[in-house]
Amino acid sequence: MEPGSCEAGPAVKAVAAVLPAGGSGERLGGATPKQFCAVQGRPLVSYTVRAMERVSWISDIIVVVSPENIETMKSIVEKYGHKRVTVAEGGITRHRSIFNGLKLFSEDGFSKHLLQKPEVVIIHDAVRPFVEEDILLKVVMAAKECGVSAFIVLCTLESLSCQAAGAIRPLVSTVIASAADGYLDHSLERARYRASEMPQAFLFDIIYQAYQQCTDYDLDYGTECLHLALKYCKTNAKLVEGTADLWKVTYKRDLYAAESIIKDNLSQQICIITDAKEAIVQVGFLLRESLRNQIKVEAVSVCLSKHDSHVQNIFSGQCYNFVCINDKKYTTEEIQQLVDMLEKSNIPLLHPVVLISVHLDSSENTSFSIDLEELTRIKKCATEMKRKNILVYGLLIRYKPVKIVEAFVISDSDGFYAPHWESDWNSGDSKGGETNTIHISNIM
Repeated sequence: MEPGSCEAGPAVKAVAAVLPAGGSGERLGGATPKQFCAVQGRPLVSYTVRAMERVSWISDIIVVVSPENIETMKSIVEKYGHKRVTVAEGGITRHRSIFNGLKLFSEDGFSKHLLQKPEVVIIHDAVRPFVEEDILLKVVMAAKECGVSAFIVLCTLESLSCQAAGAIRPLVSTVIASAADGYLDHSLERARYRASEMPQAFLFDIIYQAYQQCTDYDLDYGTECLHLALKYCKTNAKLVEGTADLWKVTYKRDLYAAESIIKDNLSQQICIITDAKEAIVQVGFLLRESLRNQIKVEAVSVCLSKHDSHVQNIFSGQCYNFVCINDKKYTTEEIQQLVDMLEKSNIPLLHPVVLISVHLDSSENTSFSIDLEELTRIKKCATEMKRKNILVYGLLIRYKPVKIVEAFVISDSDGFYAPHWESDWNSGDSKGGETNTIHISNIM
């Protein structure tokens, strides 16, 4: 689901999220806890925080870390421009850390600034970075309003209230129990059981009361929040079928898998920006039609300026690939405008941004030397922008009404490949007139 697609949010007063991030990463191996391991140059926990930030109806995000990592987490929040985030000190176990996060909403002495108590709180692991807004909405609504048929219900004790919900997934492997001597005791019927996943959602008062009543044994050895709500508040949980991307980064191989998914996601979306001229809009439309079956394409026709709210809204999303089409004689000024907007959005802090400036020139008076001069300016601009994590490419297309005369691709030459463009200009009769089409592919 796209950021902001559930803009109205659930019908609850307030929703907050608590992200336990105090693990030591023992199973991962290495000195760095997995939540702080770099994936594409960015800490894993930052991706999870960003996933929560994209959901406009989540008012507060609490990240609970071990005492020795508080300053590290605060620096991550500052570096990547995270908003609505509070860093809390965790306990020695997962449950104690979650309890500390919940206390920020209810105990004046636990925090300098008591946060507004939410009606519903989401609990989600900081090392599950691929959570989407639709599953968050489902568990929140299930915690608030039970009985929706779309949810899979595995617990049906009618005497219990239902004010909690959690994501589940089918078991992949059969679960067995071993005897004391190390031999097989029995196995479970896999079809009857599910793997408990995150996110989970609770009415705040329910889960907070459950933690207040917990024994030290529960806090030190327990791992399942839904079980605490059931045990201490007689609250049965609605179980919501989750998606395959809710998995948890646990081992080193999971970091490689996460990196692969992130790379793939970054390359699957592109934004085409054109000015309002009919001919330029038409080229943008043709490019969009050419690419729409391969990747996600958004095309906008705007009057580019630093104050254009439509483009700024796009920059605040998750798109990192942009194609800007124009027919102006000097395109470097337009590139600089887009770069200024990108820098303001902080997008280049997260991942490299690819900006392709396409200049269409139908003038018969423009000499080759002037074309080359403009391309040289673009190349210089590209070299400067690369230092800001923005990779600028320039494509100049000179054409006559019937066919392309010349096409030049220019970029900085320090190891970054220029995108491959296959271009041809086809003419044909259509209702007595000519139609011209540019086919451009393999951009990223």
